[in-house]
Amino acid sequence: METRARRRPRDPEATREVILEAAGTLLAKDGPEGVSLSEVAHLAGVNRGTAYQHFETREKLIQAAVDWASDKLFRAAFGDPATIGERRIEEVDIAGMTGRLTQFAMDNPELCRVWLMQVLSSADPARDPFWREYCGSLERFAASDLAVPGVDAEVLSVINLAGIFLWPIWARAHAETDRGRTVLARRFADECLRLSMYGSLRAEAYPGIAERLRRPRAPAAASSASPAAD
Repeated sequence: METRARRRPRDPEATREVILEAAGTLLAKDGPEGVSLSEVAHLAGVNRGTAYQHFETREKLIQAAVDWASDKLFRAAFGDPATIGERRIEEVDIAGMTGRLTQFAMDNPELCRVWLMQVLSSADPARDPFWREYCGSLERFAASDLAVPGVDAEVLSVINLAGIFLWPIWARAHAETDRGRTVLARRFADECLRLSMYGSLRAEAYPGIAERLRRPRAPAAASSASPAAD
């Protein structure tokens, strides 16, 4: 991993952004154990005192980096969180949102890996704004007449996001051109939509599975990871 050859921006907000970007890189590479203010400052090309001016402790820096990643994801998928307001599920462009999120993941695999590992493995993912909006949208969808009966929005959210964020690693996005990443993003988005629209099994060929899925779903186990009602 190369040190960033850049001078510290004069703008404090730009400096903060550079520090958070460096922290995100280290989080994606080594996890929280690999993050220190000294290493982050070195990678960001700022002095250690500047890093401490923005983040008093390592723990605050890590949390800020995760929040920063969540905000980037939110804006990529849904737009400005301050302006989207309450939306009816019929107003959500499912294909567009899936495409935007998949393309963002292809272009920013490290940032998405930070979110995936730090938020989904946390004690309370429901605290995260991006998770609440994503899972909340699927919950509203599952409760509407647009969905087939019995959709488990929490499980479906984890399946979708884990797949979207791991696909760039499998597809070696870092070695692709911009056009190549766009093609790979479209492939994954289309398959997500195909599975949601049609599934992959013909019900008449698997009557036992069809019967199993018609039964009432067992109550979810009590878990602090369950998202709050949206």
